[in-house]
Amino acid sequence: MVKFLKPGKVVILLSGRYAGKKAVIVANKDDGSSVRPYGHATVVGLAKEPRKVIKKISQKKQARRSSIKTFVKTVNYQHIMPTRYTLDVDLKAVVAPEAIESAAKKTDARKECKKLLEEKFKSGKNRWFFSKLRF
Repeated sequence: MVKFLKPGKVVILLSGRYAGKKAVIVANKDDGSSVRPYGHATVVGLAKEPRKVIKKISQKKQARRSSIKTFVKTVNYQHIMPTRYTLDVDLKAVVAPEAIESAAKKTDARKECKKLLEEKFKSGKNRWFFSKLRF
């Protein structure tokens, strides 16, 4: 079988707190691990997408509206829907496997991911990833 759930692939979460949110696969374990004996992936996603910005509002308000909120999570393959899109952001260096275990390290990883994704958003590329999923 062809392995299509690779790092960089954009997926949509199907269940849980972030159901319907877009995420990017950072690392995947097709065979599972000792803790999780099923196929799973570590994902970084958008908990809150940036809102629409117009020219006439103040710079402070523009900065607040264009900010994003991220999450880092380990998800079962059964609860994600892959898309045909990929996002070329190097999040693997930021989200280490041990960062998921500790709460303090997880928040640090989430903040670093937020910085990287905000840079990507402000560059103007991949606008579809930063738009709200409407269905």
